[in-house]
Amino acid sequence: MKPVIGVTPDFNAGDRKEWGGKEPTYFLRARYVRAIEELGGVPVILPLVADRSARRRLLTSIDGLLLTGSGPDLDPTLYGESQRYRFPLVAERRSSFELDLVRLAIRNQIPTLAICGGMQTMNVACGGTLYQDLPAQVNDVLEHRQQTPAVQLSHSITITPGSLLDRIVKRTRMKVNSSHHQSVKTVGRTLLASATAPDGIVEAIEHPRLPFFLGLQWHPEFLFERHLLHRRLFQTFLRAASRRPSHQPSPARRGTGS
Repeated sequence: MKPVIGVTPDFNAGDRKEWGGKEPTYFLRARYVRAIEELGGVPVILPLVADRSARRRLLTSIDGLLLTGSGPDLDPTLYGESQRYRFPLVAERRSSFELDLVRLAIRNQIPTLAICGGMQTMNVACGGTLYQDLPAQVNDVLEHRQQTPAVQLSHSITITPGSLLDRIVKRTRMKVNSSHHQSVKTVGRTLLASATAPDGIVEAIEHPRLPFFLGLQWHPEFLFERHLLHRRLFQTFLRAASRRPSHQPSPARRGTGS
């Protein structure tokens, strides 16, 4: 049976003119959905529900969790800092939902793949911090916002031997695309950095004690059709999700008949 993958959407709370204007709007790049569907999963776009019991209920209905990227940045107060640079912020409704889902996914050992901004959310949920703006805060940093299309590779990364990422791609160097101005600064307490760029910027994080819990700073959804290594990332994620025990329906409540 194909695994069901919950996919988090982006959200306009009414302050993003390019995505619905004043009308609160969900939106999602179709490439995320296509990668899951074409490689053998069933993608389900998750509503950003506020009630925590509803969030837990959503997780019982999926086999894996995909945290997608976002244009705006996480509010720095979520990792103990004030905002130093004037960039748009992720809507509180989305950040609250995703941070909570990451923690619930860890507790329930739900296979999780986090991409770009999703990786940053994963790190903050685990107690880590972020560089708010790489060009302003890091000397001699690479251009992490490539000027070429995202379907093209940009720079290399070095992968930690023995890490989950190493076991997936079976090599310690590969090339990725790049479209971000923030990145992991301090890695979350339960996580480890499993890849870095030539300038030392963290490009992947993972939870060493979970079967599949991986964050990627790049965008493999643009690359999986043409590049085998990036396709393997989704394929391994889907295999991990398919190995989760099937969620059994709750037992029927007994009647109280006479």
